[in-house]
Amino acid sequence: MEDLRLESKKKVLAVKDLPTLPQVLEEVSKLVEDPTVSTEKIANVISKDQVLSAKVLKMVNSPIYGFPRRISTIQHALVLLGFNVIKGLIISTSVFDIMNKSMVGLWEHSLGCALAASTIAKTVGLKDPEEYAVGGLLHDLGKVIALVQLPELKKEVEELVKKEDIPYYVAEKKVMGFGHDRINAWLADYWNLPLRLKEGLAWHHQIKSAQYYPEMAAVVHLADFITRVFEVGFAGDDHASKLYPEACKILKLSSKTFEAILDELADEFLELSGFNPEE
Repeated sequence: MEDLRLESKKKVLAVKDLPTLPQVLEEVSKLVEDPTVSTEKIANVISKDQVLSAKVLKMVNSPIYGFPRRISTIQHALVLLGFNVIKGLIISTSVFDIMNKSMVGLWEHSLGCALAASTIAKTVGLKDPEEYAVGGLLHDLGKVIALVQLPELKKEVEELVKKEDIPYYVAEKKVMGFGHDRINAWLADYWNLPLRLKEGLAWHHQIKSAQYYPEMAAVVHLADFITRVFEVGFAGDDHASKLYPEACKILKLSSKTFEAILDELADEFLELSGFNPEE
């Protein structure tokens, strides 16, 4: 099994086959390392790619973030959201084409999870709720990459889900020796994502393993659970993911507040339905 895991990791991270991230992301990542660089300069580099800029701005103005006034420039978006959020949105739009063609339900689920994560983070008073939304948006990224890099294994996973009626990530571990959460961790390192975001992507199914930012793992876990309960999109199986009580304890979330979040999201999910950043 260990040999299969190592071989699969090599395939997953094969650079020539990974979805190509825009060149501007590499340029901007270098700029951000300079503490004196201005948001205007960073925004100018991103704005060179007009198609990408349009997609990012559409995401920023989506119901996920709920800003009262329209954000019309990348610079304004950077000031409001910060580079980590914009970087996450750029990555999500870069893999969207793959989702759009063969995993439409997963994209809808990911959008729903982003909205739920943002709402949870705001409700419990966490700083920078927009970053939690990115955690929700990218939490199933490993499933998309598995489709590209390990298509033959992904088919086995889907067949096992139907045959044994088990959750998708359980089937992943049976077939591949690891789940999409492990792929998420590899990608987070490969794309140099912030540690807080990596913890959410890697540990939303194993909250106790999040050593540095358990709040992020807890928020993404709850967001995934709620999005499945409301049946927003399709994450690969019909199971509502197991709800870990630790998530509510970490966030100091009472049952009354949790119910209020569910009521709020019932309306917000309706507003989100039909949203497509490609249109």
